[in-house]
Amino acid sequence: MKLVIQIPCFNEAENLPQVLAELPTRVAGFDEVAVVVIDDGSTDDTALIAWQYGVDRLVRHSCNRGLAAAFSSGLDAALQLNADVIINLDADGQYPASEIPNLVAPLLVGKADMVIGDRQPGRNFQFSFSKRSLQRLGSWVVSRWVGYTIPDAVSGFRAFTRETAARLIVTTSFSYTLETIFQVRQFGLSLHSVPIQTRHTQRPSRLCKNIPKFVARSTMTILKLQVMYRPLAFLLPIAAILVLVGVAPIVRFLWLVLIGHSDGHVQSLVLGGVVFLSGLLVSAMAILAECQCLQRRLLERTLHHLRRELSEHQLKVYDVR
Repeated sequence: MKLVIQIPCFNEAENLPQVLAELPTRVAGFDEVAVVVIDDGSTDDTALIAWQYGVDRLVRHSCNRGLAAAFSSGLDAALQLNADVIINLDADGQYPASEIPNLVAPLLVGKADMVIGDRQPGRNFQFSFSKRSLQRLGSWVVSRWVGYTIPDAVSGFRAFTRETAARLIVTTSFSYTLETIFQVRQFGLSLHSVPIQTRHTQRPSRLCKNIPKFVARSTMTILKLQVMYRPLAFLLPIAAILVLVGVAPIVRFLWLVLIGHSDGHVQSLVLGGVVFLSGLLVSAMAILAECQCLQRRLLERTLHHLRRELSEHQLKVYDVR
C-alpha cells in the first residue's frame, strides 16, 4: 500500500523545512510513503525548499488561488501517484508528524473512509478562550447538521482512502474542511475522529485573521452547501412559512368581506397576496434547485470515474522537478 502526504503551502519557506524534515519515510501498514507539496503561488522560496528536500511531486499554482484550490490540486496529484491513503498536513507545523500513524489507523482496519485529527479545541489551551468557545460551538452545529459527531470540524489534519479522495469535488473557495465533511455524509461514507496533540505555532492563521470574519464566512459556506446539496430541505420550510403567513391576512380580509366590514382593509389582501406569492416563488426555486442537485450528482459520478481512470493511467501533472 502507498501513503501520500500532501502539504498545501503559501509562503511557508520559514516553516516548511522543519515540517519536511520530520516526515516519516516509513509508516506501519504501508510499503511506500510519498510527499506532495502544493505551492499556491508563493512569492518566497517555498518551491525551492520543497525541491531541495526531494519531495516526490511539486505542484505549483501561478498565483495564489486559496487553500481549497491547493487542497484539490493535492488530491489530484496524490491520486495520480496511485495513493491508497492520502493525508493532508498543514505547512505551519501545528500537526506533529508523529501523529500520522494514529491518524491512519482507522483507515487501515476499515473503520472509516475519512479521518479527522481532533485537536480537542474545547480544552486546547494553545487556542484563545474565544477561539475554543467558537470551535466547540461550530463543531456542535456541524455535527447536528451532518449527523456525525465531529469534535473538530475545521481541523486540517485529515486522512482519506483512495476511493473517498476520488469522490471529493471541492467547490467552495474559502476552505475545504466543511464541504468535504458534508460530501462524505452525502456519499454515505464513514467518518471518524481521533484525538491528536498539536504544537503552538507562531504564524497566525491565514484563514482566521479575525474571528467575526471567519464565523461569517463559515456560516455563508454552510448555507451555500445546504442550498447546493439539500435544497428541498432548506427552501421548502421557508416557502411553507411564507405561504402560511400570506394566507392569514387573506383569510382575514375574506372574513371581513363576509361580515360586511371589508372597507379600508384592502392592505391586508395586498400584503397577504405578496407574501403568499413569495412563498410560491420560493417553492418553485426549491424544485428547480433540486433538479440542479440531481444533475450535479450525475456530474459528480462522471468526475469520480474520470478521476479513477486518470489515476490508473498515471497522467502527468505540472511538475517542476
